[in-house]
Amino acid sequence: MSDSAKQTGRCLCGKVTYKLAEPVHEAGACHCDSCRRWASGPFMALGGAHKAAFEGEEHIVNYRSSEWAERGFCGSCGTNIYYRLISSGQTIMSAGTLDDQSGLTFTDQVFIEEKPDYYSFANETKNMTGEELFAMYAPKDGD
Repeated sequence: MSDSAKQTGRCLCGKVTYKLAEPVHEAGACHCDSCRRWASGPFMALGGAHKAAFEGEEHIVNYRSSEWAERGFCGSCGTNIYYRLISSGQTIMSAGTLDDQSGLTFTDQVFIEEKPDYYSFANETKNMTGEELFAMYAPKDGD
């Protein structure tokens, strides 16, 4: 997919669709307990934070899963659409909702210490613990 092409996605039933403002080429996995319960396995996410223009946004249900985050899913079919940080509004889209996933590279895994033993990815990725991930996003002195 060229950088100028808009990446699009949708939920299973098609009531929620989106276009990403910027092209995304990376995907990763979150192995935290919350994501595994939500996705019934690792949450496969598009790399980075995204701005998406939604159609059918009235079908999105947001569930506040922690003090700092909410998870959006289609209220009709249940598709997991995004994970959003409440304070910043950073939105991490579900990789499985992207219409064309052919240009993605699997680059990172987070909460690697919570990954259960029954699965393992063969890809070489950057692996981070939850503590390392939180340290990246924690406010710095003076912020």
